[in-house]
This record gives sequence, C-alpha cells and structure tokens, in this order.
Amino acid sequence: MYSTADFKKGLKIEFHGEPYEIIDFQHVKMGRGGAIVRTKMKNLKTGYVMENTFRSGEKVERPNLEEKEMQFLYKSDNDYVFMDNESYEQISIPESLIGDNKDYLLENMNVKILFFQGNAIGIEIPTFVELKVIETVPGIKGDTVSGGGKPAKLETGATIQVPLFINEGDIIKIDTRTGTYIERVNK
Repeated sequence: MYSTADFKKGLKIEFHGEPYEIIDFQHVKMGRGGAIVRTKMKNLKTGYVMENTFRSGEKVERPNLEEKEMQFLYKSDNDYVFMDNESYEQISIPESLIGDNKDYLLENMNVKILFFQGNAIGIEIPTFVELKVIETVPGIKGDTVSGGGKPAKLETGATIQVPLFINEGDIIKIDTRTGTYIERVNK
C-alpha cells in the first residue's frame, strides 16, 4: 500500500481496480481542516486522464504490474506477435494497443511490455530507432541541413520529414516520442 506521502510523478497506483500513473500532484493545506493531495492521474489501460483529491494520509493499493522484455516477431492481420525473451512464450497484442508505436517496430526489436493482472496494457519501444529510408525524392548537390525538408518513407511504412540531403538507402536515427528525424547514421 502507498500513502499519499509516497506520491510522486510517475508512481503507479491502483485506484478503483484500475492501474493509474500519477502525472502531477500537489499537497494543499486547508485553513482549518486537514491537508489534501490533488492529483492528476492517467489510466494505464485506456489513457484517460482524470483528477482526484485524496485526504492526507489516505492509502491506495499497489497495482499488480509486471514489465517484461519481449521481442517483436511479426505482424499477423491486426495483431502483433511478441516473444518473451526468457520463456520463449508468444503473445499477440492488438494493433489498437500498439498505437503509433507500430510505425517504428522492426522485426527482432526488443521492447518492454507492461502487464496488469496478466493482460498486456502497454508497450514501450526504444526512444531512438535506426531505420532505412526506402523512398524519397533525390537530394540535390548544395542542399543543406537547414534548407527545409521533404517526406521520406521508411522500411516500416511510416513517412516522416527529413532534410533535403537524405537519399534512398540512407539509415537515419528517429526519436520515437515525437516521430522526428535526429541524424543520418553512417554504417
């Protein structure tokens, strides 16, 4: 059990039988009454953000969360198949749970999958991935980094904006949180 004194950003709690992550909190001392803690929490299953007020000293449950490192194997219809790196057990996760992360998933990539009571509720991919550009208009001599951008299709099927000097076949580093180009990788 956690007390409101344990609250901090990123703490995962169970509230009304659902797993939540505390996004923000504030301890408030009332004039005559006791102190309260105002929180902003995100439901880890649905992504819904809610605000709630707890009395100071109130207790909340620890969620039954488990994080496993798994390897992405392949996409099958609307499901993505992952393999546990320790037990070699395979699980299917629906595309709706993967979300925009599907644009950066490569076969054999290791990811972290969050489980609540044995069911997958979230996926965390690496912050930076290196992907090959498979389609873009050719660069022209004299193009510079600050000269603008052009769309480029990646090996995963995603399309992002890249600098004008990037060509087909180049490997680029991408920030998966924002979906933006970071740099060209020399291999």
